[in-house]
Amino acid sequence: MSCCVLIVAAGRGTRAGGDIPKQYQSLAGMPVLQATLEAFAAHREITHGVVVLHPEDSALFETHVTVPKNLPLTCVPGAESRDGSVRAGLDALPLGTKFVLIHDAARPLVSPQVIDGVLEGLQSYPGAAPAVPVVDALWCGDAGRVIGMADRSGLYRAQTPQGFHVEAIRAAHAAHPGGAKDDVEVARAHGLDVAITAGDEDNLKITHPGDFARAAKILAWRADRQEG
Repeated sequence: MSCCVLIVAAGRGTRAGGDIPKQYQSLAGMPVLQATLEAFAAHREITHGVVVLHPEDSALFETHVTVPKNLPLTCVPGAESRDGSVRAGLDALPLGTKFVLIHDAARPLVSPQVIDGVLEGLQSYPGAAPAVPVVDALWCGDAGRVIGMADRSGLYRAQTPQGFHVEAIRAAHAAHPGGAKDDVEVARAHGLDVAITAGDEDNLKITHPGDFARAAKILAWRADRQEG
């Protein structure tokens, strides 16, 4: 299997605070982006990586990130939009790549099991992506008060990596007008079936300042389990 991970790291991440973009900030002693790269470098099926960087972040990447030795890596400049950045990454995939896993740089806690689930889904579908079912009650609100309830049946919280057959997602992006929330939206607009695979509550996306502490606790818990 020839599978490449495409990590989208061109965003500014201003909601996370800090003096530099969140993907270069430290998480338990390691830059977030490096932790994300390490997670995929450790997976047996990942043969190559492409990182899409903000055009002004080359120096930040070189200063903060140590590329894993077992993950051949290509860095390319991103675009103003996320879907534009993904298209740039897709254009940089090595020849012969069959599958691509498109992943948020700010999800450094992705587990081997989540990756395995996406790859398994790609054996039967042109797309596969992890998600977590919505279990909380859903309210409709207006002016700071509850005005009704919403049905949570069949609702999921989307995660990454979102995996695709390379030629299928390239065609989907080429046909899409832009402005998609994620690559599953692009794929579905092109008529591609996307399998829902098992997500993980720990596969959080670092968005706000408090998420760093939460992610660090998860990493510490994982380390304790391995030592035990």
